[in-house]
Amino acid sequence: MISQKIIDHENLTPILDDLRKEGKKIVFTNGCFDLLHVGHLRYLKQAREEGDLLVLGLNSDRSVRELKGETRPLLPQEERAEMMAALSMIDYIVIFDERTPLNLIKELRPDILVKGGDWKREDIVGGKEVEASGGRVVVVPEIPGRSTSNLIDEIVRRSKSKVEI
Repeated sequence: MISQKIIDHENLTPILDDLRKEGKKIVFTNGCFDLLHVGHLRYLKQAREEGDLLVLGLNSDRSVRELKGETRPLLPQEERAEMMAALSMIDYIVIFDERTPLNLIKELRPDILVKGGDWKREDIVGGKEVEASGGRVVVVPEIPGRSTSNLIDEIVRRSKSKVEI
């Protein structure tokens, strides 16, 4: 692996159990993170501030295609994981292959689940499970217009309007 931060869930679970015994608050968030942008950075910074360490569930390539369509992801999961591992606010990255991170959330048992403001609290996958075990769900406000899909649309729009000389 490129970074020790990138770890499979089987190896991460006992690490988190040990940290939990030390009284550490574990924050979990997830996403595709196909094109890193300022909205992602601000979101991840706020997520990390909610606890002692941040675990990122990163959608696998197959999972991204299922969610976003056959033209995505733009970058393969290994590159996306490497980029995310370079961020100081992220402590661990787990790539998951399912459509949602529900099974991963159930296994890792985070204290705090963070999602972006484009999600309604009642629709946040794993939210009920986290709250049922005494944890909490935090919704971080989104930055209007800042999303990977919007960036891709803007790139396509600009490339179509470009006049060759």
